[in-house]
Amino acid sequence: MDIKLKKEHVKKEQATMDERLNAIRAGVLGSNDGILTVVGVLFSVAAATTNNFAIFIAGLADLMACALSMASGEYASVSSQSDSEKVVVEQERELLKTDFAGQHQSVENFYVDRGVTRATAKSIADELLSKKPLETMLSTKYDITLGHYMNPWSAAWASLFSAAIGGVFPLAALILSPTRYQFIATIAATVVAVGLTGLLSAKMSNGLVKRAMIRNVIIGLLTIAIHYGIGKLF
Repeated sequence: MDIKLKKEHVKKEQATMDERLNAIRAGVLGSNDGILTVVGVLFSVAAATTNNFAIFIAGLADLMACALSMASGEYASVSSQSDSEKVVVEQERELLKTDFAGQHQSVENFYVDRGVTRATAKSIADELLSKKPLETMLSTKYDITLGHYMNPWSAAWASLFSAAIGGVFPLAALILSPTRYQFIATIAATVVAVGLTGLLSAKMSNGLVKRAMIRNVIIGLLTIAIHYGIGKLF
């Protein structure tokens, strides 16, 4: 009994970690968007006027709008994903009643595709479907853990706060720096901030850290150049 409870606890911990990673992903994306949208607005307005108050209000308004936009977008996206997962659960529950043989065959094929002999795969399918049929189908067909769905609220809050915090970097650099160093300080703050989000995203996805950081820095500098050019035109 203790062993069984321990296994259930491990599965629950794993599912919780997946949910946390989803919130972290939303946070990294929100932070990156917050940095780029705010610095874009700051340079557009700063290129057109030297009024620090006008620049600050424009940057602050964009920061708030970006944070709310990112949060609502994440909430809608993750809610759709969660709803889809719940629909799949009901579909598999019904298929176990109406087409058990087909479901059994699906589990067999799952293990055969991974190098298990057909006879062994059949034995595994027999045992798993006799104990936890719905959990088995969800795991083998969709990689879903029963009872654990992506939380749209955690993703929304993570995106909201990270977008706001990310946008603060260039905004604070521009407003708090001496006038003659405003642009340089803002560019430096943006490079550091987008480099950090590139690092975090690469670490999360086991990607190439250096490439991700360079890519983010280039995108950040292009964002600044484009928006500054637009501000100069008007």
